[in-house]
Amino acid sequence: MFSRYMIFGVFCLLLAGCPASLKPLTGSDQLVRGVLHGDLVWQGDVFVAGDVILADDVKLTILPGTRVRFMPPDAGPGGLVEHPHFPGSELIVQGQVYAVGTPSEPIIFEASDPAAPAGFWGAVNMEGSKEAVFEYCIFRQADSAVHSRDSQVYIEQSLFEDNLVGIRFHSSEILVEHNLLRNNHTGIRFHFGSPVICENEFRDNNVNLFITSHPRDYHIENNSFGVPAEYHVAFGEEVPEDVRMPRNFWVYSGTGSRDDFFYDGRRSPYLGQVLIDPPRTAPSTQAGLSWNP
Repeated sequence: MFSRYMIFGVFCLLLAGCPASLKPLTGSDQLVRGVLHGDLVWQGDVFVAGDVILADDVKLTILPGTRVRFMPPDAGPGGLVEHPHFPGSELIVQGQVYAVGTPSEPIIFEASDPAAPAGFWGAVNMEGSKEAVFEYCIFRQADSAVHSRDSQVYIEQSLFEDNLVGIRFHSSEILVEHNLLRNNHTGIRFHFGSPVICENEFRDNNVNLFITSHPRDYHIENNSFGVPAEYHVAFGEEVPEDVRMPRNFWVYSGTGSRDDFFYDGRRSPYLGQVLIDPPRTAPSTQAGLSWNP
């Protein structure tokens, strides 16, 4: 589904330097707004004002160490708030984006105000994107930090913290592997889609995984699910089928039963059940990040 050569190609571009036609943003160009076109390279501090649209002809490369900072929603044009958009400034990706950081220089997506709460900005919002790659990135303070609809997305070795939702998608091919999702209201939320969700660590979220409607072609395995404030897995009302999630590691606490951590057919006869057997007896040594943010 996803090619490692795609990642290799990005690294080749970074090692070779930027061609003359791909000049990084500098000076006053650090503030972006409106609709953008063509081949783009971002580095340094880039401020997103309002809803910035990367049109379908865009190929955006974000270099290691870049901080993409989202301004208050009234700082630029836009104001789209109805699904699949969210309140606050957001980056709407109709083209391609390659955000590949390094352990020593991650790419950071955050609010322009370091004290802003979760939900201050909207999302990095893929809409029909053919390729979106996020590796060694940090996402914080968003409504839905990475949101995808009808896109192909690859997320690896990235941190999602202090968001309303870390990763959210609809009808997308998405690979979520070796990430840490902590202190979010919801770690991952999806509707349809064909996800591969493996080797991730979930820690201190209200809900680790929320499945809203008819999951299909999914593979959810070898994740480490730390104790949530509410549920490990919650189903929406359009999940009448059982969902198989074997070979994951689950942590429970308190005096309640294991079933208390699942909002599924155990609570409502109209819902399917999360089938966790056989669970892992110890967390995978590969789950989560291989670096310290």
